[in-house]
Amino acid sequence: MGKRREPDDLSVHELIEGPTEILSSETLDAIRRPQALDADEQTHDLSASAAQVRSDLTGHGSAGTGSRERVELPRMPAPGALYRRAALGALPGLGGRRGADLPAVEFTVAGVRTDRAHLADYDRVCGFRLTDRLPATYPHVLGFPLTLRLMTAPGFPIPLTGVVHVGNRITTQRPITADEALDFTTFAQDLRPHDRGRQVDVVLVGSVDGEEVWRGVSTYLGRDRAPGGRDRGERPPAPTATARWRVEPHVGTEYARVSGDHNPIHTSRLGARLFGFRRPIAHGMWSKARCLAALETRLPDACTVEVAFKLPVPLPSTVNFTLLPDGAFALHDSRGRPHLAGLVR
Repeated sequence: MGKRREPDDLSVHELIEGPTEILSSETLDAIRRPQALDADEQTHDLSASAAQVRSDLTGHGSAGTGSRERVELPRMPAPGALYRRAALGALPGLGGRRGADLPAVEFTVAGVRTDRAHLADYDRVCGFRLTDRLPATYPHVLGFPLTLRLMTAPGFPIPLTGVVHVGNRITTQRPITADEALDFTTFAQDLRPHDRGRQVDVVLVGSVDGEEVWRGVSTYLGRDRAPGGRDRGERPPAPTATARWRVEPHVGTEYARVSGDHNPIHTSRLGARLFGFRRPIAHGMWSKARCLAALETRLPDACTVEVAFKLPVPLPSTVNFTLLPDGAFALHDSRGRPHLAGLVR
């Protein structure tokens, strides 16, 4: 497997907080080397039910295969710089050509440490207990800038503008504590057709001293055609709620702050309207984290938790959480429409 070290061209000084701003013509001229597209980790499309998202976890490739070139980064990329490049790449004349296939590359960063204050902030926003043990969803946040780097790489086949996060699967091998340094590797696999475009799995692997301890697989849909008229049939009645949560508008801004995902559809009414929503919507990974916080005392040390993201959670709103038999769980709105279907195994 080839290996090279990439220059540290994404310094912390490039980090920008909040939604990407409209850039002046001078700025555009100064940075006409973007990589592409808008990183949007959102959940505004229907996907399979919890039963339908069962899949063979062994079918996912592992980091370090001989078919991919390894690119070692000296530290985590700055998310703000990646969002800026993504926005520039989406503008006419600035975006590069999309590749027909997935890039044969994986990005790695070694020795990522947990900031305990940030961990505590994340726990509060998502409803977890304050401990030194990382929630199952927390490594996703730690490694998210690395996956953004992959998805904004030249030739990545799916543009991030309007991309839909339709599913996520996390596998934990054992508990991870805040004093352990994680090595992250990310790569993409299984580019496949979909009736509304193409789907791809973006894999993020966390290891400690060479041992894989955590793996996340996020499935994204790149839409290139309008949805056809589909007969969804009669929706089954929503199950009885185990708990009811009020999701306030500040959830969008607070989760953006702790996750680094500042997509304006979560934080701005105007930004949400630009993407066809009447008001901001919650991050899909906040919804998953909030569900796992409710299940925190029931989760085994080693498990797989997969979810299918369905209708978005508008802010504000009231949602119903339901614990179902055989490890299943669900999130519905007050009218019984599904937001999320999940399964623990």
